[in-house]
This record gives sequence, structure tokens and C-alpha cells, in this order.
Amino acid sequence: MLVFPRPLPPSGERVRMLKVGLTGGIASGKTMVGEMFVSLGAQLIQADRIGHALMQPGEPVYDEIVNHFGRGILNPDSTINRARLAEAAFGSPDLHDQARTSRVEELNRIVHPAVIRKQDEWMQQVGIDDPRAVAIVEAALILEAGAANHFDRLIVVTCTPGQRVTRFAARQKIDIQAAEKEVARRMAAQLPDEQKVKAADYVIDNSDSPERTHEQVERVWKQLTAEAAERPHPAIT
Repeated sequence: MLVFPRPLPPSGERVRMLKVGLTGGIASGKTMVGEMFVSLGAQLIQADRIGHALMQPGEPVYDEIVNHFGRGILNPDSTINRARLAEAAFGSPDLHDQARTSRVEELNRIVHPAVIRKQDEWMQQVGIDDPRAVAIVEAALILEAGAANHFDRLIVVTCTPGQRVTRFAARQKIDIQAAEKEVARRMAAQLPDEQKVKAADYVIDNSDSPERTHEQVERVWKQLTAEAAERPHPAIT
């Protein structure tokens, strides 16, 4: 179970750790890259895990989603069936892009603000515990949600379109044709890599071996930790 941070301190207590957003398209390898950063000493939280927690029965986000998309998205135990919710949000692969996007935007308007608040609270708490920490939020839709300005640095993970489909097929245990349709459907709700790269402070190319990816992560980590060490750290009173 995801445990949300403790209440924030008074607003006068400033925290100066480095806040980093880690993003990329579907099946680009964000999670693997995030794990590499954690192995080097980063603090990390996944926006998807926050979203899962907020969608549990009893949470306001859960109630709003059910009210908006109907009880047909629920399992027998009243938990949200994420596959049905995805179908309701993204629509059938036969629907045109505008129809799919409009439903995705409806879901995002419910979920994104709550997730962003929890991310900010978590980063604030990390900074209180360790003012020189590097706090990383892994999230697919940082730019799409308009949350880039919540971070000091943005890392974008990329790979080739073919690798994206192959990795998604392996992860979901589906055939390539089904993966191609599902990746295309989900990518329609995300910015293309080209736009994400333009907004990035660092780009990690995950189209080669894990070893090559790790080499890039190590180089970025050295720069992040150097920047974190040089930032001013006002005393917390």
C-alpha cells in the first residue's frame, strides 16, 4: 500500500532539494531507468502508484471517476477495473482520435490535479528529511498535465517505435499486432517524443542495451548530485 507523506510544515520552512521529473512515452523504459537512479541513491515515486492509491474506494477521486464513467468500470468488489476504465477513456481502437482524446481528457481532469498535489507533498517531505536529496517523480504525462514547472530538471527517456511495440507486447503478454494497436491508441493521448525531447534537460536513449542505458544514467546522476550539492539550503526553523 502506498503511504502518503506526513502533513507539510509551515510555509516559511523552505526545502531546497533537487526536484526531477522522469518521463517518456509508453514502454520507453521509464521504470527501468528510474530503478537505475534509485540504485545510485535517488529517492523516487511513481505517479502511477499515486493514481492507483487515489482510485481506491473511499477516495474522492474514486467517487468522481465512478460518477463520471459509470459503475460498468467496476469489479464485483467495487474496485475500479483499470482495463475497463482504459477502454472507457481511450475508446475502441476503431474510434477516431478526437473521440478518444476527449474521453482521456475527461479522466485526466479528474486524476491529474490530485496526483500532482500528492507528488508535490512527497517531494516536500523528501526535502525535509534530506535537504540535499534528489527527488524523482516518474510520470508518463508530466508535460501533458502541465506539471513541468513543478520540477527543477526534466529527464526524458526515448526508444524506437519498434522497440516500444515489442516491449509493450512482452509486458502485456499480447501479440505484436494487438500491441501495435494499443500503443497507437495510447500514444494518441501523449506528446510525441520530439516535443518531449525539446522540453528536456536530459535525454536518455534507451534503444540500446541496458548497460548503455546505465552509462547514460550514471552521467546524468553525477550532474544531478553535483547540482543538488551546490544549491542553497536555508536552515529549517
